[in-house]
Amino acid sequence: MQLREATPADHAVLHALWVRTPGIQLRAEDALEPYCAYLARNPGLSLVAEVDGAIVGSLLAGHDGRRGYLQHLAVDPYYRRRGIASALIAAVLARLAAQGIAKSHVFVLDGVPAALAFWRARRGWGERHDIRVFSTLEQPR
Repeated sequence: MQLREATPADHAVLHALWVRTPGIQLRAEDALEPYCAYLARNPGLSLVAEVDGAIVGSLLAGHDGRRGYLQHLAVDPYYRRRGIASALIAAVLARLAAQGIAKSHVFVLDGVPAALAFWRARRGWGERHDIRVFSTLEQPR
């Protein structure tokens, strides 16, 4: 397994992986153009995992200057339980740390028990009960 930076050319394969991964909720922001803009705003932080040249995992990451944000952690079901997700997380956190970002967040949907269990079992991660997240529901006109 090898990790490398995600590129715009990876979008079609990644989008297909995200579509078939329970717990990944896709929106218009996951289309090619916003994906490319995200990579450009956060150079070197989003990674893909490859086995024999085929993409089998992904983790998008960015930061706001204070906190990192991990998104779309996905590993093809056939390749799970081989340490790929852990390798992606460790590599992304190291890249964030190199940019001075020591704390990161990940948002996990309540209706995805496997994802909740994964993050609850991660050493060094704790579930927050002191905040609520509010998001825009519609695009501003």
